[in-house]
Amino acid sequence: MKALVVQSDLSVKIQEKDIPKPKEGEALIKLTAASINRRDQWIREGKYPGIKPGVILGSDGAGEVVEVGGATESPWLGKKVIINPNIDWGKDDAVQQQSYQVLGMPSDGTLAEYVVAKLDRLIEKPGHLSDSEAAALPLSALSAYRACFTKGAVQKGAKVLISGFGGGVAQMATLFSITVGADTYITSHSDANIEMAKKKGAMGGFNYTTPDWYKNVKRRHGGFDVIIDSAGGNQFGQLIKLLNPKGRLVFYGATNGLPATIDLYTMFWRQLSIVGSTMGNDKEFARMVEFVQSFHIIPIIGSVRPFEEVIEALDEMKTGDLVGKSVLTFEG
Repeated sequence: MKALVVQSDLSVKIQEKDIPKPKEGEALIKLTAASINRRDQWIREGKYPGIKPGVILGSDGAGEVVEVGGATESPWLGKKVIINPNIDWGKDDAVQQQSYQVLGMPSDGTLAEYVVAKLDRLIEKPGHLSDSEAAALPLSALSAYRACFTKGAVQKGAKVLISGFGGGVAQMATLFSITVGADTYITSHSDANIEMAKKKGAMGGFNYTTPDWYKNVKRRHGGFDVIIDSAGGNQFGQLIKLLNPKGRLVFYGATNGLPATIDLYTMFWRQLSIVGSTMGNDKEFARMVEFVQSFHIIPIIGSVRPFEEVIEALDEMKTGDLVGKSVLTFEG
């Protein structure tokens, strides 16, 4: 089978690998579509912990179960599924245990024609989604679901700001927030992204490259009950200033590094909360899929191309110009 494999110099390339054999309690999935995430690009750049050469990348995938280990009959055989990318979250729903991993490093992932996964990692593909749309769902939608609902308590009537609409998690968080009836706003470096978010139901958006953008937002729109962020950096301090009293700033990444300062005075006087969030537990994954299915939510897709163009897709992701998930499809 063809697979995207990490090389000894930490570059990646497509190469032939043996089709894996499922053990008892595992399934072999013939993938029809897979999507890439920023973690795949970070691994490619050597910016991810515990990188192991020889591993197949990829956390997101959709396909059909073609074999179940140790069984000639199984209700999973022939099912269209998506894969829960969590591995070994642990017993505490509030936090992952030390041994927690994400599918695709250090275990073989979904950027291949076949992948093996434990049966308890499988969930039926929502019927309203195409294979490409389903493949765009798992990692980003799970992260967004936990950030929005478990950590952010986003609900109808809340005023919510989601930063960096160009990213997959931010896009899913925007869709989730809109779906429950929150007054949802976004930030982006691109006016085109802002217009896209508004077409999806956002009430407005703000270009964070504009000088003193957050001061203008505060003056014209007031504050926010919940802010969801992935970038960190100096913008983090600006976002704190945009929170309403008892507001929550939920963050699931720090791509811009650490903030130079944090206004502790504002934080304690307004009774604010800063809340970290990473991925989501297995119960949240099941609830997320049910939520997506119930409300017929469709991930935003930026590009769909054959698997043979996966390197080009990663290059495009690196530029940051693509809005929406990048999906690879497999023949047959």
